[in-house]
Amino acid sequence: MKEIKKESYIAKYLQQLLNVMLLLLAVILSMFLVRKTMLILDTLLIQSEPTSYYYLAEGILVYFLYFEFLSLIVKYFTHNYHFPLRYFIYVGITAIIRLIIINHEDPIDTFTYCLAILVLVITLFIVNSRNMDGT
Repeated sequence: MKEIKKESYIAKYLQQLLNVMLLLLAVILSMFLVRKTMLILDTLLIQSEPTSYYYLAEGILVYFLYFEFLSLIVKYFTHNYHFPLRYFIYVGITAIIRLIIINHEDPIDTFTYCLAILVLVITLFIVNSRNMDGT
Protein backbone atom coordinates (compact mmCIF):
# COMPACT_ATOMS: atom_id res chain seq x y z
CA MET A 1 0.00 0.00 0.00
CA LYS A 2 2.80 2.38 0.86
CA GLU A 3 4.50 1.64 -2.49
CA ILE A 4 1.39 2.78 -4.37
CA LYS A 5 1.35 6.11 -2.51
CA LYS A 6 5.03 6.64 -3.28
CA GLU A 7 4.47 5.98 -7.00
CA SER A 8 1.46 8.32 -6.96
CA TYR A 9 3.58 11.02 -5.32
CA ILE A 10 6.33 10.57 -7.90
CA ALA A 11 3.81 10.74 -10.76
CA LYS A 12 2.30 13.95 -9.35
CA TYR A 13 5.75 15.47 -8.89
CA LEU A 14 6.78 14.60 -12.45
CA GLN A 15 3.48 15.97 -13.79
CA GLN A 16 4.08 19.26 -11.97
CA LEU A 17 7.64 19.40 -13.26
CA LEU A 18 6.37 18.79 -16.80
CA ASN A 19 3.79 21.56 -16.39
CA VAL A 20 6.39 24.05 -15.18
CA MET A 21 8.77 23.16 -18.02
CA LEU A 22 5.99 23.51 -20.60
CA LEU A 23 5.11 26.92 -19.19
CA LEU A 24 8.77 27.92 -19.43
CA LEU A 25 8.86 26.66 -23.01
CA ALA A 26 5.70 28.66 -23.77
CA VAL A 27 7.35 31.83 -22.46
CA ILE A 28 10.47 31.21 -24.56
CA LEU A 29 8.40 30.47 -27.68
CA SER A 30 6.37 33.62 -27.06
CA MET A 31 9.56 35.68 -26.98
CA PHE A 32 10.70 34.11 -30.27
CA LEU A 33 7.25 34.73 -31.75
CA VAL A 34 7.41 38.43 -30.83
CA ARG A 35 10.95 38.65 -32.22
CA LYS A 36 9.91 36.97 -35.49
CA THR A 37 6.91 39.33 -35.73
CA MET A 38 9.23 42.32 -35.44
CA LEU A 39 11.58 40.86 -38.08
CA ILE A 40 8.72 40.23 -40.52
CA LEU A 41 7.33 43.73 -39.97
CA ASP A 42 10.82 45.15 -40.46
CA THR A 43 11.18 43.20 -43.70
CA LEU A 44 7.78 44.28 -45.03
CA LEU A 45 7.50 47.87 -43.85
CA ILE A 46 10.87 49.36 -43.00
CA GLN A 47 13.56 47.92 -45.25
CA SER A 48 14.03 49.84 -48.48
CA GLU A 49 16.13 47.16 -50.15
CA PRO A 50 14.32 44.32 -51.92
CA THR A 51 14.16 41.08 -49.99
CA SER A 52 13.99 37.58 -51.29
CA TYR A 53 10.48 36.19 -51.34
CA TYR A 54 11.88 32.85 -50.20
CA TYR A 55 13.33 34.49 -47.10
CA LEU A 56 10.00 36.14 -46.36
CA ALA A 57 8.05 32.91 -46.91
CA GLU A 58 10.48 31.02 -44.68
CA GLY A 59 10.05 33.64 -41.97
CA ILE A 60 6.28 33.40 -42.15
CA LEU A 61 6.37 29.60 -41.93
CA VAL A 62 8.72 29.72 -38.95
CA TYR A 63 6.26 32.18 -37.43
CA PHE A 64 3.46 29.64 -37.89
CA LEU A 65 5.62 26.90 -36.38
CA TYR A 66 6.05 28.99 -33.21
CA PHE A 67 2.33 29.67 -33.21
CA GLU A 68 1.49 25.97 -33.64
CA PHE A 69 3.80 24.91 -30.83
CA LEU A 70 2.22 27.50 -28.55
CA SER A 71 -1.27 26.24 -29.45
CA LEU A 72 -0.07 22.71 -28.80
CA ILE A 73 0.95 23.73 -25.29
CA VAL A 74 -2.41 25.46 -24.76
CA LYS A 75 -4.24 22.33 -25.96
CA TYR A 76 -2.16 20.26 -23.52
CA PHE A 77 -3.48 22.25 -20.58
CA THR A 78 -7.07 22.50 -21.86
CA HIS A 79 -7.34 18.79 -22.73
CA ASN A 80 -6.54 17.40 -19.29
CA TYR A 81 -2.76 17.17 -19.73
CA HIS A 82 -3.03 15.40 -23.08
CA PHE A 83 -1.49 16.31 -26.44
CA PRO A 84 -4.04 15.75 -29.25
CA LEU A 85 -2.43 13.81 -32.09
CA ARG A 86 -3.75 16.01 -34.87
CA TYR A 87 -1.79 19.03 -33.65
CA PHE A 88 1.47 17.12 -34.01
CA ILE A 89 0.41 16.31 -37.57
CA TYR A 90 -0.26 20.00 -38.27
CA VAL A 91 3.20 20.91 -36.98
CA GLY A 92 4.76 18.17 -39.12
CA ILE A 93 3.02 19.37 -42.28
CA THR A 94 4.08 22.97 -41.67
CA ALA A 95 7.67 21.93 -40.95
CA ILE A 96 7.91 19.89 -44.16
CA ILE A 97 6.45 22.76 -46.21
CA ARG A 98 9.11 25.03 -44.73
CA LEU A 99 11.74 22.45 -45.64
CA ILE A 100 10.47 22.35 -49.24
CA ILE A 101 10.65 26.14 -49.52
CA ILE A 102 14.20 26.23 -48.15
CA ASN A 103 15.60 23.10 -49.81
CA HIS A 104 14.04 22.66 -53.24
CA GLU A 105 17.08 22.12 -55.45
CA ASP A 106 16.83 18.32 -55.73
CA PRO A 107 13.57 17.16 -57.36
CA ILE A 108 13.76 13.68 -55.79
CA ASP A 109 14.02 15.19 -52.29
CA THR A 110 11.15 17.56 -53.02
CA PHE A 111 9.04 14.66 -54.29
CA THR A 112 9.87 12.66 -51.14
CA TYR A 113 8.84 15.61 -48.96
CA CYS A 114 5.57 15.86 -50.90
CA LEU A 115 4.93 12.17 -50.31
CA ALA A 116 5.57 12.73 -46.61
CA ILE A 117 2.99 15.53 -46.61
CA LEU A 118 0.53 13.24 -48.40
CA VAL A 119 1.03 10.55 -45.74
CA LEU A 120 0.48 13.14 -42.98
CA VAL A 121 -2.68 14.46 -44.66
CA ILE A 122 -4.05 10.92 -45.01
CA THR A 123 -3.19 10.30 -41.36
CA LEU A 124 -4.96 13.53 -40.41
CA PHE A 125 -8.03 12.43 -42.35
CA ILE A 126 -8.05 9.06 -40.56
CA VAL A 127 -7.57 10.67 -37.14
CA ASN A 128 -10.33 13.22 -37.74
CA SER A 129 -12.75 10.69 -39.23
CA ARG A 130 -12.38 8.25 -36.36
CA ASN A 131 -11.93 10.95 -33.72
CA MET A 132 -8.98 9.05 -32.31
CA ASP A 133 -7.47 11.96 -30.41
CA GLY A 134 -10.36 12.38 -28.02
CA THR A 135 -11.30 15.91 -29.08
